[in-house]
This record gives sequence, C-alpha cells and structure tokens, in this order.
Amino acid sequence: MTAQPTSSAFRRSADIPFVESDFARIAGFAKTEYGLHLEPSKKAMIHSRLGKRIVVLGLEDFSAYHAYLQANLEQESDHFISALTTNVTHFYREHHHFTQLEDEVLPPLIARARNRGRVRLWSAGCSSGQEPYSLAGSVLKLCPEAARLDIKILATDLDPFVLRRAEEGRYPAEDCKTPPGDWEARIFDPVERNKAQRQIRPELRPLITFRRLNINGPWPMPGLFDAIMCRNMAIYFDKATQQSLWLRFAEKLPAGGMLFIGHSERVTGPATGLLETAGVTAYRKCAQGAPRPSLPEGKD
Repeated sequence: MTAQPTSSAFRRSADIPFVESDFARIAGFAKTEYGLHLEPSKKAMIHSRLGKRIVVLGLEDFSAYHAYLQANLEQESDHFISALTTNVTHFYREHHHFTQLEDEVLPPLIARARNRGRVRLWSAGCSSGQEPYSLAGSVLKLCPEAARLDIKILATDLDPFVLRRAEEGRYPAEDCKTPPGDWEARIFDPVERNKAQRQIRPELRPLITFRRLNINGPWPMPGLFDAIMCRNMAIYFDKATQQSLWLRFAEKLPAGGMLFIGHSERVTGPATGLLETAGVTAYRKCAQGAPRPSLPEGKD
C-alpha cells in the first residue's frame, strides 16, 4: 500500500479530525507492537505529531494512516515510534546517580577490570546519547585506561533517529548543559565550549556500542550487566509491563548489581523479591539465596 496525495496541498495537521476511535486504534497498535501505553492525556500530542506525518504522506485521515501503518510497518515504524515518544535528557541528568556510581559502584568494577575481569554497563533507553556518554565520562574519570580494558557500555533505544544522533556525538550548545562542577570537562574538551555545535571527547566513543532494541521484545545480549540505567522509560508502559520489565532487569544483574531508574518510578511486583533499595531510585540485586521478601503491592 502506498500513500496517495490528497486534493489539498496546504492542509494543516490540526485540520485532520481525531476522534475516540482514531485514538483507540493508534493506542492499540502502539501497545501491541511496542508495549507503549498511551494515556488519553496524550491525545493532543498524538494528534499534532501524527497529523503532521499524515500531511507529509498525503493521506486523508487517521483511519487511512492506520491502514498505511499496518501495510508498511517496516518503512513507517521509525516515524511512528519517534512521534509517540519524547526524548528529554541531558548530560549527567539526576547526577546523584553518577555520584553514587563513582563513589560506590565503579571503583570495585574498575579494580576487577584492571585484574583482567569483565565489566558491562547498560544504558537502556539511551535517547540521543547523553546518558551513555555521561557513563563513559565517569568511567574515564576513574580509569583513564578504560579503553584498553574489558569495560563496555551498551546503549539501546527503540527510536532510530535519536540513535543516529547519539552515534554522531555532536550536540547544539543548548543541549550540552551539565551540573555545576567538573562534570562538563568529562564530556567536552575546553576548545568546544564556545562552539554552536559541540563534539564529545573522542576517547568516550570507543567505550560505547549503540544498538536499536525494543525493550519489550527479545534481548539478544548474552551475559549479565554490572549496572543498568533505565530512567524515565517505564512511564510509557502500563503497570503489568513495568513489573515485567523490572523482573527482566533483575534477572540480567549479578548479585550486587545495580539498577537505576527515573525519579518518578518505583520497582514494584515480583522484582521486589530480588532488588533492594540502595539509594534514591537505585536498587541492588540481592545476594543469591537471600532475596528479601516481596513487599505489598504498590510499595517500594
């Protein structure tokens, strides 16, 4: 199926009707294909963003777009996903997590790597790359020779457009904010400071592998991760999907491994028997054979 131009070449997205049945079809498709839970409060955003896509494709309405999406999912999925998700991030966002990493989590991992051990970190929902580059900056601060050791950061996201930007490692100056202190120097050389487009330090890039991943689909990565960051992604999922995700993360951590989540998120459900609170929205995998009891539903 291919898009057909409409009679009006000057339509606005706001002029395309968006009724309850349209929202239900779009929300149902997003849930079935990607596990995304679209609240009714997102209707205006969906109308605006997908309406613009409908205009670009020259389709008549949301019903026609739904049919087009089903028939052309491989080609259209990138645009669909990008329209439905919001990528808000910055370098060292919620920097208390990185302080905890540098003070508590990374030193023993780096000692292991220096003793020829393996260290793996995962930025799940990495968006345009600020989080994994921040992780790499923290690693290099403590271990300048990290690129010569077996220390790797996996950075995954569903949106291919933000992944391409992440791989470039080049950002407008307004997207390069960091907390006060020496955090900025870990990401950018001083010569980049006054540039309109700033390039990340070249030594950060070799530590990171960027991959596209539907977090609610299969995870092809072998082995465990010593620390996982998945911050402000679970807010896109319903409660059952969130609880399944927490459990899958717990199973990807060794005893003592760390999970960092978003400021408005809490681990609930079966994973509470495997993860114990270890800081502000930070959780540690319980020692094998000594899981803590599951908490009542809705408690953290």
